[in-house]
Amino acid sequence: MPQKLPKSVRKYIRKEKARIRRQVLDLKEQERLINELYQKFLKKEKKSVLDNQEKNKNSKTIKVQIKESQKESVKEEIKA
Repeated sequence: MPQKLPKSVRKYIRKEKARIRRQVLDLKEQERLINELYQKFLKKEKKSVLDNQEKNKNSKTIKVQIKESQKESVKEEIKA
């Protein structure tokens, strides 16, 4: 399920679509410009989602590494 865009972006897109429809008479040109407008924001949105996923993955890796090092230190204390 696609994520919703922020309210400010949706508002900007709505206003830009209205401007395009007022200024451009050719229907195919309108459709092309509107599609370009959406692609501009959808690419950014996908990129930010991927960045967040990468950050989460890295933080999970770090947490696992910390837990493993804690286990090793506990084992060393038990041996001593």
